[in-house]
Amino acid sequence: MLHARPYGDTSSLVEALTREHGRVGLVAKGARSPKARRRGLLQPFQPLTISWTGRGELFTLTDVEAAGRPLVLGGDALISGFYLNELAVRLLRRGDPHPELFDDYRDALAALTEQAAPGPVLRVFEKRLLEHLGYGVSFAHDVTGAEVDAQRHYRYLPEEGIAPAAQASSGSVSGAALLALAAEDAKALKAHAREARDLLRQALSPHLGPRPLKSRELFRYSRSPSSSEGDHESE
Repeated sequence: MLHARPYGDTSSLVEALTREHGRVGLVAKGARSPKARRRGLLQPFQPLTISWTGRGELFTLTDVEAAGRPLVLGGDALISGFYLNELAVRLLRRGDPHPELFDDYRDALAALTEQAAPGPVLRVFEKRLLEHLGYGVSFAHDVTGAEVDAQRHYRYLPEEGIAPAAQASSGSVSGAALLALAAEDAKALKAHAREARDLLRQALSPHLGPRPLKSRELFRYSRSPSSSEGDHESE
């Protein structure tokens, strides 16, 4: 389940991500009733087997069963999980299946339960999400077809790709960071966390639109002086 909100007096409107049918909108009737069995199952990060009926974009949930233990996320990993869910809701069209993206999403959640630093996990998912949606960027070659040089700096050009930059400047990215993204190298991505984050934010921005992501606001709040210490490169 990616997201749920109240629908009527006791029901919920649920956005679910399925492997074979893509994002699915479901009305879960009576799901918010105090004794409803579905209430405990329709939670984020709980693998489910579901069935539904109806036509159009919004279906009626008919059955739901747990398909495994819920993934336990806390702290930065929990907010990162919400971020993955929000990206999926904002960027995936209902009824447009992406089986490999579903697997990438599942793998990313599993990795968040195991790794202390969620940044590299998020960067790899963002990169693959863009690829699955047809907006992939080559991080190993620039727009001329030349191989990216770890010692040089580059600029991201929307709808074109990576172009050489005359020198390091505001908005440029190092070749080393690009190669870390191309290789999906977690250690190298951690070393170039801010560059990789800012670059993928640029690439995602035209598709997300101007409305802010709530999960990014959570990231910023969690790193405010009143709530936590230190810098954060995961969002």
